[in-house]
Amino acid sequence: MVKLTRIYTRGGDTGKTSLGTGTRVDKHDLRVAAYGAVDEANAAIGLVRLHTAAPEMAAEDAMLGRIQNDLFDLGADLCTPDEGKDLGYEPLRILPTQVERLEREIDAMNADLQPLTSFILPGGTPAAAHLHLARTLTRRAEREITRLATAEAITAAALHYINRLSDHLFVLGRRLNGNGAQDVLWVPGATRDSG
Repeated sequence: MVKLTRIYTRGGDTGKTSLGTGTRVDKHDLRVAAYGAVDEANAAIGLVRLHTAAPEMAAEDAMLGRIQNDLFDLGADLCTPDEGKDLGYEPLRILPTQVERLEREIDAMNADLQPLTSFILPGGTPAAAHLHLARTLTRRAEREITRLATAEAITAAALHYINRLSDHLFVLGRRLNGNGAQDVLWVPGATRDSG
C-alpha cells in the first residue's frame, strides 16, 4: 500500500523527477510524458463519473471505477522501465487479463447498440460528451506511449490496454446516448453553404 506523508518534496524544483527505478529524468522525458497523458485521461474519466453516479448507471460507473484503477496501474507500469536490475520489489505491470476484461465489456455493450450510419460528433448526454473528451485524451496518451515505445521498451499489454480503452470509451459513450439513439451524427459537408 502506498503511504504519502508529504505532498511536496522539492525534488522536482530543478525540472527533474524520479522514475519507479529511482532514476532521475527531465520532467519532459518521453516516459514522463506518457504516464502524464495517462493521468490526464484518468482525470477526464473522473469528470464522466459525476454523471454516472445515479443508481441506474451503477454498472457503467463500476466499469469506469475499474478503469480508473487500471490507469493508475498503467501509470506505474510506464513509470518503471525494465532496466534489468533488482529493484527490491516486483514492478506493477498491466496484465493481458485487464485488456481482455475491456474487450468483454466492449462486446457486451456493442451488442445492444444501433448500427453506425455515420461518424459521431462528440455530444449527446453530459456523460457521453465527457466520455468523448476522455476518449480523445486516451488517444493522446496512446500517441505518447507509442512515441515512448519507439525509444525504449514497454510492456505489450500497456500498449494493448490504452488502445482498447479508447474503443471502450467510445462504445460506452454510445451506450450512454440511449444505445446510440441520441448520438450526434456527422453530416459531411452540411455547413459548407451556410454563410
